[in-house]
Amino acid sequence: MKIKRLELFPITAEVNNRNHLLIGGCDCVALLKRYGSPLYVFDESTIRSQCKEYRHEFSSRYRNTATAYASKAFISRPIAAIMKEEGMSLDVVSGGELAIAQSVDFPPARIHFHGNNKTPSELELALDYRIGRIVVDNLYELELLNGMAGKRKTRVNILLRLNPSVDPHTHKHTTTGILDSKFGIPIGTGQAEKAVKQALSLKNIRLCGLHFHLGSPIIETGPYKQGLEVVLKFAAQMKKKLSYEMEELSPGGGFPVKYVSSAELPPVSNYAETIVSNLVKLTGDLGLASPKLIIEPGRSIIARAGVAIYTIGSIKDIPGVRTYVCVDGGMGDNIRPAIYGSQYEALLANRAGAAYDGKVTIAGKYCESGDILIRDIEMPEIKSGDVLAIPVCGAYCIPMSSNYNMVPLPAVVMVNKGQSRIIRRRQKYADLMKYDVMDKA
Repeated sequence: MKIKRLELFPITAEVNNRNHLLIGGCDCVALLKRYGSPLYVFDESTIRSQCKEYRHEFSSRYRNTATAYASKAFISRPIAAIMKEEGMSLDVVSGGELAIAQSVDFPPARIHFHGNNKTPSELELALDYRIGRIVVDNLYELELLNGMAGKRKTRVNILLRLNPSVDPHTHKHTTTGILDSKFGIPIGTGQAEKAVKQALSLKNIRLCGLHFHLGSPIIETGPYKQGLEVVLKFAAQMKKKLSYEMEELSPGGGFPVKYVSSAELPPVSNYAETIVSNLVKLTGDLGLASPKLIIEPGRSIIARAGVAIYTIGSIKDIPGVRTYVCVDGGMGDNIRPAIYGSQYEALLANRAGAAYDGKVTIAGKYCESGDILIRDIEMPEIKSGDVLAIPVCGAYCIPMSSNYNMVPLPAVVMVNKGQSRIIRRRQKYADLMKYDVMDKA
């Protein structure tokens, strides 16, 4: 029997003869017994496959391409090590993410530092590690960085993040390329031209290129075409007015993933074709040299690789209204449904092929009415003690997790070819009090 929802799980997902869900050759029910519940499982093969797909689809069309993993989607030392092995570059947005990269000796030349308000201490860390590019988001940062570099008698390579005022038609909380955004230097107001002039005048700054990011997830290719047109026309103006020749260009990331079976999304190849073909055409038409292209997939590298596994506890049936099926996790480990209205699907890991019996709502254990993971999903008859697996939980769930209600964070394991290894231990109650200070003044 074909299980349609299985297509949302990692590429290694299958169902064995016991009707159990397997990921990376590992039985999810057995994983839960071994490592405890709730549990996040990452499939190494899926992560590596996604890295290879992005590198191939873009580099085969445009050789001078760097593929940078946007680490805010989920970074840890084991994940950073995989990105290093796969030849990826790395985007970081904080000193903490940069520290993780340093801890695995990630090549500094392949690190790009983003963010709209980098602190002086974070910039010091970046300068100490001599990372490849700092993506400057505003004029304040430009002056701050120039002064810091001057004290070190060094020159810093930067990209300027511009705001092209393009609507990517995504959730308002993940839209970054419209004019009314905290990110990027607006082109239409004249501020971007001022920033280019200023960057070119600063002796400790080397302006390597331009950057823009529209938002995430972008489920159509059109916004990338619009963004490229705006930014490349601006680049042509800067060449004419200021004799500035752009060497590098990044249209950011924001590539989507399939969270539910009914979603229809363009393949990676469509995004690659749209970005590359328009880049080549526009640079030719505008008389620009061909820049190095930098793309920044994050969610689309890691999301499908991750599966959240829970144990079902209480079940509350309200006749004629709703049946609530409660799990031992929720908004503390996956807040996306609460803040973005994100949708998911699920399978019973211990009865993966069971026929659907009716609709239920999957609720978390946290003391909030908004702690709902999946609303009104068709599921088999569910019993307390069943094991629930929610796919496409590899991006943003863990980075945005919290200890709300003082609930310890779940363990994270990596699976590959029938083997599993812990990559983040489960928190204990003692960990929750680790930083409390009881000394009296």
